[in-house]
Amino acid sequence: MRTFSLLKGLPVYEESTGTMLGTVCDLCISNDGNVKSLVMDSKGLFQRDRLIPISSVTSFGSDGVMVASKHRLFPFHHDKQSFFLYNHHGLFRKPILTSEGEKLGLLEDVYFHEEMGRIVGYEITDGFFADITEGKKVIKTNQPLTIGKDIIVVNLE
Repeated sequence: MRTFSLLKGLPVYEESTGTMLGTVCDLCISNDGNVKSLVMDSKGLFQRDRLIPISSVTSFGSDGVMVASKHRLFPFHHDKQSFFLYNHHGLFRKPILTSEGEKLGLLEDVYFHEEMGRIVGYEITDGFFADITEGKKVIKTNQPLTIGKDIIVVNLE
């Protein structure tokens, strides 16, 4: 299990050539609670962001992400069936409420299984001082989130 904050900024390498392709900059999440792909900030002046499907990642290391081939990367596009953690009105720091209307805090990070791409937990913050005194909370749920324009709704049953 891994958090996205540990992946953000890591270099992405092509395993067959050892070439650095770019760095991880965001996470693409499907509306059913799975990690679809990583977003990579490509190297070079005129390069565009690329999507790395989670199935194309051969390994997640502490010092880099390995992909089988650069030919398995896709041009970045935003569709209505995907959400991003940081970009395009992302989920980062969006309020999370229970289905009963209780505010839990703000979304800070996600925990996911690297092999399956399944999100298993959400890290919640109540702000800097609350994090220092009480610590951050982790919510685990088997139900996908309901992601709205203004809030995220989680069913804790």
